[in-house]
Amino acid sequence: MRTKLFAVSICFFLLLTVVSVAPAYCAEVEEGEWITKYTVRDSTGKLLLKFDSEAGINETYSQILAGSELTVTFTIDILVSGSGKLRLSTSMQPSSLHTVYWEVDSVNYSLSNPNSATADFSWTKGTVEMICYGKIPSSAVKSTPVKFTLVQLSVAGGDVLDQIKPSVYNAAMGNYQSLLEAKQEKLQSLKDSGVSAGYVELFENVIAQAQAEFAAGYVDNAIALLNALDVSAEPASAVMESLFLPIIVIVAVVAAVLGFLFLRARGKIKYVLLILEDQIKDLEGLTLRASKIDRTIASSLDGVKDRLKSLVGM
Repeated sequence: MRTKLFAVSICFFLLLTVVSVAPAYCAEVEEGEWITKYTVRDSTGKLLLKFDSEAGINETYSQILAGSELTVTFTIDILVSGSGKLRLSTSMQPSSLHTVYWEVDSVNYSLSNPNSATADFSWTKGTVEMICYGKIPSSAVKSTPVKFTLVQLSVAGGDVLDQIKPSVYNAAMGNYQSLLEAKQEKLQSLKDSGVSAGYVELFENVIAQAQAEFAAGYVDNAIALLNALDVSAEPASAVMESLFLPIIVIVAVVAAVLGFLFLRARGKIKYVLLILEDQIKDLEGLTLRASKIDRTIASSLDGVKDRLKSLVGM
């Protein structure tokens, strides 16, 4: 009996030891919270991103575009020392402005190979100030924004601990994002100034349609829709017509392009039909709202809707 009790006691002691040690190890390799501060600047020194966990700052000042030369300055807080090495890596190409990928601004640390996209350094408790130089490939972004790894911290040959991985856009997408922010600010100003609810609702619908076009990969169409919201005054009837006539033309062009794709890309017929049907549904809602403000505009939109329906055989 004593032998059994002794064996049970030993097992219980070992279990308590594992439970007490496990959290400390997990905290040591937990993803996130290693890179506590960073800034991202372009080749002119313009601040694009800023993050500071202590100050509660996480700001995007400007979109990061494919093809940009970047300087990423960051701080790594190493709470405990560990065996082996820590590894830095980046998906950026070599900078054309600097001869190295990495610089260390901390006397107690050094990198194994600052000229390489991957470099190791000692896993020693302390705070490390680092700089990464590089260029985002122009081909990194196609039709939609991508998450791009500027800096990644990992255990050498092991788990990822933290990373700086913002969204990257191409030039057209960057233009769209800037326009969208401007139109959203304009929309808010219309609401604050007490412009009629019908006009505000139509403005919101055009923005929503532009966002849908962007999400579907039609960046140029999205930009054209947002540009159509440029008016000198609101919400007089004549101005309303000048606002929506360009939209009617744009929607007609979209219909023609989609019709062309329908004929040329038979392997994508179902996808194109779905896009067309979505366009028709959105257009029906916009026509209904426009009819409450200007029947001429509503009639023109209705004509475009009928042409779209003829394409899909509705």
